[in-house]
Amino acid sequence: MTAISHSIRKLAFLTPGNYPDSNPHSGLERTLQLFELGERLGYDGAWVRQRHLEPGISSAAAFLAAATQRTSRIELGTAVIPIGYESPYRLAEDLSTVDVLSRGRLNVGLSAGFPPHADILGPLVFDGDWRNFDFSHERVLRLVNNLRGDPIGELGAIIEFPGGRVRPRLQPHAPGLPDRIWYGGGSLKSAEWAGRNGLNLLIGNVTSGEGTDNFFEAQLHQLEIFFAQQNDRQGRVALGRVIVPFDSADHHTRKRYADYAAGRHARTLHAHGERRTLFAQDVVGTSEQILEQLSKDPILARVDELRLELPYEFEPHEYEQIITDFIANVAPALGWRPPPCLTASAAE
Repeated sequence: MTAISHSIRKLAFLTPGNYPDSNPHSGLERTLQLFELGERLGYDGAWVRQRHLEPGISSAAAFLAAATQRTSRIELGTAVIPIGYESPYRLAEDLSTVDVLSRGRLNVGLSAGFPPHADILGPLVFDGDWRNFDFSHERVLRLVNNLRGDPIGELGAIIEFPGGRVRPRLQPHAPGLPDRIWYGGGSLKSAEWAGRNGLNLLIGNVTSGEGTDNFFEAQLHQLEIFFAQQNDRQGRVALGRVIVPFDSADHHTRKRYADYAAGRHARTLHAHGERRTLFAQDVVGTSEQILEQLSKDPILARVDELRLELPYEFEPHEYEQIITDFIANVAPALGWRPPPCLTASAAE
């Protein structure tokens, strides 16, 4: 088996949480079951995408609140919440509540900028001249500051309620959550900003080609600028890659996986649009073939957290097969080891 010298310390998967338009409950329930399976298998984290106007998870906070009651150990994450549609205070209340319910397991991925589908959703979400609203990084910092739980209002302000008197601050307070805020970066600007402001960095299989049309070179430059901004706190970096092992899949499923990757290969051959968007190749095949491809990924050698990004188009049982094959056959060769609690259980 191909040997890879570096070590992955944390292993997670990211699922779209998609469902049939006519039966959302079935898809949401199967996604909760996938989180439960991931925890049993030993994954360190389970993440969902937040998507608006699609048959998927439109409210990550609401979904992850349910996931806190179905899991006990695994980190729960969202990638990413477009902050433009959110109130930095109200969203902070929701996220704090989820983190308290999870006993400190929540990880929050965010993005700034003009939010997706704004031409459709803008008039429904906002009042007034919303096109001139501030959709900058400052909205992210406002949310993080709210999460810190410092007193708000005038100096000495007191809130009276039937249960007593308190200083006004965001409730519930979730200590540690500000350290688990991530920014979805895909450019030098976003990587620099995240590092300078003490956020963690999410990078995936889509990025901007700035000064290069080589995908890996572009991401290496982003990592360099992110780490150059670190001060007292060393921010975390989680790398996302679309990886689809098919060791235990039948012949029909293997062909479907291969056709999926082949249909997306052309987009990896050149940069796209004004931002010169670059795409990484999907990594599909047997575990041995996957490890051979990953050994050539220079970004993987620079990080210790890996997120397995699950494709949109697959079925629930296929997601289960993919995360099972990956953690059994690929993860150990990347240096990953199961949590001590699972190792102890196996020994018993």
